[in-house]
Formats: sequence, structure tokens, C-alpha cells
Amino acid sequence: MRSKLTGVGDSIFSEMTLAATTHGALNLAQGFPEFGPPDRLRLALAESMRLPVHQYAPMPGLLSLRSGVSNDFSGHPDPVSEVTIVPGATVGIFVAIQAFVHPGDEVVLLEPAYDSYAPAVRLAGGIPVPVPLAFDPLTGFSVDFDRLQSAFSSKTRAILVNTPHNPTGIVWSAADWQKLALIWPSDNALLLSDEVYYTMVFDGSSHVSAWSVEALRHRALVFTSFGKTFHATGWKMGAVIASDALTQEFRKVYQFVAFSAHTPSQHAFSVMFTEHPQFSSTLAAFYEKKRQILLDALHGTGCRALPCAGAYFVVVDTSDWLETDNDRSLAHRMTESAKVASLPLSPFFSSPFSSRLLRLCFAKEDATLREAGERIRMWRNTH
Repeated sequence: MRSKLTGVGDSIFSEMTLAATTHGALNLAQGFPEFGPPDRLRLALAESMRLPVHQYAPMPGLLSLRSGVSNDFSGHPDPVSEVTIVPGATVGIFVAIQAFVHPGDEVVLLEPAYDSYAPAVRLAGGIPVPVPLAFDPLTGFSVDFDRLQSAFSSKTRAILVNTPHNPTGIVWSAADWQKLALIWPSDNALLLSDEVYYTMVFDGSSHVSAWSVEALRHRALVFTSFGKTFHATGWKMGAVIASDALTQEFRKVYQFVAFSAHTPSQHAFSVMFTEHPQFSSTLAAFYEKKRQILLDALHGTGCRALPCAGAYFVVVDTSDWLETDNDRSLAHRMTESAKVASLPLSPFFSSPFSSRLLRLCFAKEDATLREAGERIRMWRNTH
């Protein structure tokens, strides 16, 4: 018997990570840090083993951790009624879609879109409505608000936005949010804002959350990730921020999905937020340096990096390479021959997308980034 998700196989992340392992390649495909979490966070988790924190946490999460989230996030949501701790942002997004999307409802997705969005909508009986981002070979991707508005209908139940955006690195500004507010489809529509890379906005800019926009706050659910912020993606921990009314409805469903997230990890993150409240503010400069190391390493490879305003990915255009294969086969060939794994962009689209764009993750050790550039350069020089 088949599941409801017909035609769905392994994700492109699993595919390219397997290819990297098979060929002994540097894995710049999957978006996880090569380095581990801060020492204080590791120590806090070890300390929790000796504390009475091994049973279920309260369903919304430890209040100390919710308070840490409130203090760290713009707009300072109420930790009691507006913050819920969940085992990863993907779970939070999935629960929100199951809670609010009814059969026949439409959910607008900006593509390229993270691969878990559309399946979650389909499982809720909803209809994904893809809206491609505008693409310019020189300036990269941007939101086409006219195209976005044309996608709205009386059936629009939600709009899912990702900022900073995976995989393109674009970042929504205050002006962008205001444009969205002006074309908002109806009072019945919700804003699902995936902001897991909110600590990584570059070049002197600051993250602008949907939560900070007065015209959108009451209809928004915002998703964050401690795994991204603290280099601990395997810990699977995040938070959902929403108004009291939306949080109540969200928790009605969440309690039957996971009930609560891993208690010792919640304790450890709470310690980190309390003792090092400025940690998240250091990440932009940290990742800007790594972005530059990768960009420098790519000189002489014949590919061109698109602008990256946030998150920890660079999209490179390989159109100048005299190849005939598509981005997916090119990514596999580069993994096998150059020993560097990347992620093709076409799987982030619901319809055929012809490009020569590859995503490279720079949340890696400096030496790994330099070695990746050298391997690609040597491989290209043999063609």
C-alpha cells in the first residue's frame, strides 16, 4: 500500500550527501556546519545529564528557553503565550500547515522552495501554488510582487515566505514586507514565515522579521531554528512564534504530533541563551568571513557567484562551463570527478527549471572551503 505522497522519493539532500560519501567528496551540498556547537552549549548538555530534566518538558517548552527566545528575537514575543518550542523548524512548519490548511485551500510557495513545504501542504489536502522568483543572471533572484499578487485567489489560505532564503540567499526588507501587506489577499489568509537563518544577514543589514511588521504580525507564524544558530542541526530544536490566538490553535495540533521537544537539549539551549545572550549577534560577521573565503576560493573556476545577502549558501552560475548536461547531472559529475558535492537548484522547483545553478554551503571549516575551490579549479583546468 502506498502513502499519500505518491511520486516522492529521497530528497535531493539525501541524494547528494550519499553521492558525496560514495565518491569521497567534500560535502558542500547539505546545509549543515562542519564544526560543532559552542563549548558552553556542549557542557550545558553534559551538565543536564546530572539534573532532573529527563522527563517530558511542558508541552509549549521550558519557560526559561521560551524567555531566551523572546529576548533574542525582534519584537520580543510573550514567552508564555506566543512562543512554542518544537523539535526542529520543519516540524513546526508541518504542524502549522496541518493545523490551518483545509482540503482545497491554496498555499502560495515562492520557488525555488525548500523541499518539505509542498509535501506538507499536500498531506493537509491543500494545493501548493508555486510562484517563481524573478531571476536576473547578474543580480540573482528577487520577489516579483506583481506575479505574487496574481497568484492570490479566494482560496488562498497561506503564503509561505523564507527569509533569509534557502537556497538563493535573498533577504526580505521592511519595504518588501510592506509591499506584501498592501497586496494581502484576504483576512482569512495566514503568513508562514520560515526565518531559521535570521541570525545570518550580511553587509551591515539587519534581519526584518514578519513578526516586526505591525500590519502582518497578527496573521503570522514565524519559525526559527536553534540548530542553525548554534551549529547543532542534529539536535533538532526550534521555536514557533505567533500571536496568542494563533498559538492556541497551533498547540492544539502540536500536542498530538510531538507533545514536547527533547528536555535535556532545551535545558542546554536555555543556559546558552542566559549566559551568552549576544552569541547570535556574532554570527553575521562569522559567516561573512566564510562567505568571502569561498568566493575567493572560486576565483579561476569559471563559475560566477550570485549575490548572497543572508543564510550560509552561495549559488553559482556555471553557464560559462562548456557543458551540455543539466544542473543535476552536472552536480553528480562534479561530485564524482572534482570530489566536491553541491546542490542543483532544479529540485527546488515544482516545474522544469532549466539552469546551470548550483548551491554551495559555506558553513564549513576554512580549509575545507579553500580545498573545495582548488579541487573545482583543477577539475575545470582539465576540461
